[in-house]
Amino acid sequence: MTATPVTASADPAHVKLSVGEKVGYSLSDASANFVFQLLIIFQAGFYTDVMGISAAALGTMLLLVRFSDAITDPIMGIISDRTKTRFGKFRPWLLWSAIPFGGLFWLAFTVPDFSDTGRLVYAIATYTLLMMAYTMNNVPYSALNGVMTSDSSERTSLSSYRFFAAMVATFVVQGLTLPLVNKFGAQPDGTVDEGLGWSITIGIYALIAMAFFVVTFFSVRERVVPPPEQKSDAKQDFRDLKTNVPWLAMFGMTLFVFITLSLRGSSYYYYFTYFVDSEALRDLVQSFGLFSTDTEFGLGGRILDTFGLILTPGDDPTAVGFSLFNMTGTLMNIFGVLAAKPLADRFGKKLVFTVGLAGAALVQFLFFFLDPTATTAMFALAVLGNLFYGPTIPLLWAMIADTADYSEWKNYRRATGFVYAGIIFALKAGLGLGGAFAGWILAAYGYSEATARAPEVLEGIRYMVSIYSGIPFALGVLCMLFYPISKSLNERMDAELAARRQGGGGTADVMIDPVPVS
Repeated sequence: MTATPVTASADPAHVKLSVGEKVGYSLSDASANFVFQLLIIFQAGFYTDVMGISAAALGTMLLLVRFSDAITDPIMGIISDRTKTRFGKFRPWLLWSAIPFGGLFWLAFTVPDFSDTGRLVYAIATYTLLMMAYTMNNVPYSALNGVMTSDSSERTSLSSYRFFAAMVATFVVQGLTLPLVNKFGAQPDGTVDEGLGWSITIGIYALIAMAFFVVTFFSVRERVVPPPEQKSDAKQDFRDLKTNVPWLAMFGMTLFVFITLSLRGSSYYYYFTYFVDSEALRDLVQSFGLFSTDTEFGLGGRILDTFGLILTPGDDPTAVGFSLFNMTGTLMNIFGVLAAKPLADRFGKKLVFTVGLAGAALVQFLFFFLDPTATTAMFALAVLGNLFYGPTIPLLWAMIADTADYSEWKNYRRATGFVYAGIIFALKAGLGLGGAFAGWILAAYGYSEATARAPEVLEGIRYMVSIYSGIPFALGVLCMLFYPISKSLNERMDAELAARRQGGGGTADVMIDPVPVS
């Protein structure tokens, strides 16, 4: 069977994307979130407690890897903008990067039988290569949002589909990873081989990710292209970016937001492992009906037990309690993601994003006032904070597409891949800095496996979760004050760019053939 070639619309400003194309597009972000969520939630704990790397070395490693992104991200943006195939500029990279992405994902979370120094070198090498594969995949993927349609409302809808899928992946990774590690690593003597558990769990995630990238490749089409008179000029692309005020605001905001996500995510692992009172957590898990003294379960119980989500007497409640906390927050994020488009259509992306981020920052600060037994309040704050933060998730990427439009509107030039590459660098720099700060803060408070429950270490963990994590969110809110694209300006740009394209510039008026499917 051969798929029918699709001719892109002569007016991409008015293209309404099909549900199938939106769903297909969304699957690749589910794949990327298998890696992304592992990095922001479990990376620090995996490297210190499973790989055996010191907290100080971890902080330095995560920061050093970010220097490579300063080179690879803009290079990937330039390369993807200049890629010319019958499938488009950005779409082919999903197919080309699928196997490197999945293979390096598995290697980065597999513990080799090396010396301490050997494991550190291995961790640096595999993490660096994984981030290069992530760049090879995610820069072109993110740029697709800006070229599948130029309709601002459709982009917001596309981002909502994308991040609904991302939230499902987040639900799986944050909720099931530790229970699956414990299940796959279980030994006959009752101990857990964490290295084996991690390797099998990540291997499953990697296979799913590779399959999803292929599905996306076959599902999507590129329609918005640069004006035909535009000359390829990397230096001019960079000059345009330096004068793109909304892009600069988004760069700063993205950097600070992802510092928080990485620092907060790393903090939660230590917070639940060492700070939260285990008996209070056990009581809360029991109130959710996830505690059993029986070995015989009904269908629902068997499903939950398959994923390691049933707590029995004598079990450490940390893995199940932490998973339950993460899943609660993710469900609230999903509600926020679904609300993003109607809220943005009514109030504008900038206002919804700014209010949501400010609310999330305030909630993060409130964690400072909780004691180790206040598990109900912890879950309540997770609900509230993620409801605030949820709408910002798809809006961030829709707003980046708007900054590409802004550059074309102002400069009569478009470099979608380069625009997204810069933001992805900010994202990964934020991840690296957040992880580095987590390692350095833990080291400053004297953290090691032997001192993890010392009063000064527990105090440091409390500050990491609350004050230190809330500050970058607040700085992100300040960046949004300099973002000039209001709802009215967005509508004006849409109209003027549509008029230009209808006049003969910047539309995809050639046939883009899909790969034959047999």
